[in-house]
Amino acid sequence: MKITEYVETLAREGELLAGTAERAGTDVPVPTCPGWRVADLVRHTGAVHRWAAGYVRDAAVEPGPFPQAPELSGAELLAWYREGHEALVRTLAEAPADVQCWTFLPTAAPSPLAFWARRQAHETAVHRMDAESALGGPYAHVAPEFAEDGVDELLTGFHARPRSRMRTEEPRVLRVRSADTGAVWTVHLSAEPPRTVAGDTGEPADCEVVGEASWLYAALWNRLPLMGPGVTGDESLARRWVETAGIG
Repeated sequence: MKITEYVETLAREGELLAGTAERAGTDVPVPTCPGWRVADLVRHTGAVHRWAAGYVRDAAVEPGPFPQAPELSGAELLAWYREGHEALVRTLAEAPADVQCWTFLPTAAPSPLAFWARRQAHETAVHRMDAESALGGPYAHVAPEFAEDGVDELLTGFHARPRSRMRTEEPRVLRVRSADTGAVWTVHLSAEPPRTVAGDTGEPADCEVVGEASWLYAALWNRLPLMGPGVTGDESLARRWVETAGIG
């Protein structure tokens, strides 16, 4: 995906999140984030937006502290969130293509600007789902290409880090297959951080997860149950994903 596509998606998803949070009310619990209310979700996402914008805006090459969100609620909190979201969109849209700044996933994006545009588009889309869970309704549509990209970022980026808790005592293979886009990932599990290879390597899979990209996106980010007819083989690996693969 192009940087402009990520920024357009970020703009749309952020507006959806704010509108959904407003309809739900900031005191309502968020089922997909146990212990959180909508206010916590909005504070978190608003702080992340300001944190990310700072790296790009200031061309900061060293990690800095995460900003504190204000103890606001209701309309004031939503106004604060919208201000930060709009500033992030503007920062990414206006940044020089060759800006150099800190990034944090081991898989290399084409540029730091591409990294932050991609990361914030997915950050906001997933948290938009959280806001929708507070309303108890279905999730808004996620385009297959964007969903596939989010699965790739999760598998090859987040779970390649040492902090991933998705481990197995013995080597196992988990295969993830997108039924509508054709993308495939082979995830090698062991006592070390998962190692994901794009494509079907031909080796037998202990467990295979198949579904449309939008379902894989929500399920692998633990916003939908990762069980059902799309999971074949050793279902204990799918259960272990649900129990250990959450991204904090």
